[in-house]
Amino acid sequence: MLDIEWILTFLLLGSLVGFMAGLFGIGGGGIMVPVLTSIFLLQGVPLEKVIHLALGTSMASIIFTSISSFRAHHAKNAVLWHIVRGMSIGILLGTFLSTYVATVANTLFLAIFFSIFMAYASFQMFRNKTKTSKETISKSKDLFIAGNVIGSVSALVSIGGGSVTIPFLVWKNIDLKKAIGTSAAIGLPISIAGTLGYIINGWANTSMESYTIGYVYLPAVVLISVMSFIVAPYGVKMAHHLPIGILKKLFGVLLLILSVKMLISVI
Repeated sequence: MLDIEWILTFLLLGSLVGFMAGLFGIGGGGIMVPVLTSIFLLQGVPLEKVIHLALGTSMASIIFTSISSFRAHHAKNAVLWHIVRGMSIGILLGTFLSTYVATVANTLFLAIFFSIFMAYASFQMFRNKTKTSKETISKSKDLFIAGNVIGSVSALVSIGGGSVTIPFLVWKNIDLKKAIGTSAAIGLPISIAGTLGYIINGWANTSMESYTIGYVYLPAVVLISVMSFIVAPYGVKMAHHLPIGILKKLFGVLLLILSVKMLISVI
């Protein structure tokens, strides 16, 4: 039975994740992974398994967060569905295969990879000038390759893809607010494939006694998902009212904080 303080902690985390998911078009994994890592360490999860459990639990929670977020963005006509459809196959393949790499990699490697990636994404958001491509993304082959790369990176750091998808779409001349909405929708196939991968590849760690299936901790998934599903639309409303420049800088600050937080948790 979960203690009340952990129930409240997961509910609070779900509220934060939902709001940030709606605001930035991210699945929330960038927030959940370092926070869940800290929580699981306090709960006594062995160090060699703690990040794997945080990654799998985060990925499962993103399923419901992304559904709530992309529905709200779709209502504002901010989801480019042809891009979502074109990337989906590549995303499913890249995400599922990379979960195997994540489950066999050691904790320190995953923590460092997560932190470096988040710091780089933060730097991209703070650049005064954004490098743009001369053409928008449209070819099926380009969408498949982009989806494969986004899915692979997302599985390794357990994010909904927003930290990769948004900079990529902006580089391809997609309006930032539509990039955020499209990224929210792309988070669904990433999270489904990622969750299956972390369950299958971590099946040996399944324990009904501790409510864990593979590398997914069910109580956290339920509590986080309920609150994130409810709160995400409020983040979407804020995203469509804030100027693009402020959105980019807020996103950059968030990613940098998460990068540092992960290193502090495990090193």
